[in-house]
Amino acid sequence: MNLFDVYPLMPVTPVKASGAKLWDDQGQEYLDLYGGHAVISIGHTHPHFVKRIQDQLNQIAFYSNSVQIPIQKEYAEKLGRLSGYEDYNLFLCNSGAEANENAIKLASFETGKSGFISFSGGFHGRTSAAVALTDNPKIIAPCNAREDFQILPWGDLQAVELRVKEGNIAGIIIEGIQGVGGIQVPSAEFLTGLAHICRDFGIKLILDEVQSGFGRTGKFFAHQWVKDIRPDIISMAKGMGNGFPMGGILISPAFEASYGLLGTTFGGNHLACAAGLGVLEVLESEELISKSEKLGLQIMEELKHIPGVVDVRGHGLMIGIDLDREAGPIRSELVKQYHMFTGSAASKNTIRLLPPLNIELNQLNSFINALKEILA
Repeated sequence: MNLFDVYPLMPVTPVKASGAKLWDDQGQEYLDLYGGHAVISIGHTHPHFVKRIQDQLNQIAFYSNSVQIPIQKEYAEKLGRLSGYEDYNLFLCNSGAEANENAIKLASFETGKSGFISFSGGFHGRTSAAVALTDNPKIIAPCNAREDFQILPWGDLQAVELRVKEGNIAGIIIEGIQGVGGIQVPSAEFLTGLAHICRDFGIKLILDEVQSGFGRTGKFFAHQWVKDIRPDIISMAKGMGNGFPMGGILISPAFEASYGLLGTTFGGNHLACAAGLGVLEVLESEELISKSEKLGLQIMEELKHIPGVVDVRGHGLMIGIDLDREAGPIRSELVKQYHMFTGSAASKNTIRLLPPLNIELNQLNSFINALKEILA
């Protein structure tokens, strides 16, 4: 049997990893500046994270949500405290797409409406409703298309208000910082304006923090860079499990739960919660969120002065670099010549940096020097 060939693969086979480094099957060392799509938050094979999982495996790895699972409550309490959302409720699932599906469903249940608004450049997942709100026609199958879902121009509050006044809008979904879209940071005016529209028209604001959450931007969630934004629902995944499949949504206390409203087989299992707690404990004990902010400020300032770099944007260790030429050949050269992984974006001229948050400044500086050499 062959694998279904849907991924353009790099000619590298990693077999070992630690911190921000990977080693392939030939023993070659690589610097990971991409974290597997922003998934690796606290570093590859962090010893505390590994021990958390091992200890849980020796007790119980899984049982369904038909029984009490105390580690879920332990996880919820710690997540609430570290994120600043102690008064919200938590629903656990397995991935970012699943988190967004449940967020969309919950907003529709609550409002009784079926329409949703998302934005150009947005990416919300590859499942049914999530993909319909993603700005990429190539991945939207005919069965996913929905007339009451609309993708509006990024930053255009007037277009949002006009669409909302037409009626039947249950929610607006926006990324804390667009990832696939090329690290597009929503302005404070745009986010605040969306929050006001949602409040005035009884619409639910969904913040997709799947890629930009768990300290990546120097705040626990990227939207926390804007004062007084309190979304109705926050979707999470990726860095949440540091490579262990885990997702979830934080839900405003204004929502009322009922049995059977949402459900999952694997979400919130014992092993996932142990992995998630390992992540939160390391984020806190090693102060990785503040470290992310500090490192981001340092290297973004240096990147701006490299000839051939036309724009640098982002927060913390979620950084977009626009070049004066196509980024593909540059990224390939970084892999072949300098043994560094970086990410692509919807824009052909953009490099994405999403490294593990425990990366060191000297490792980031080695990337800056490599980029200078290639662009020169």
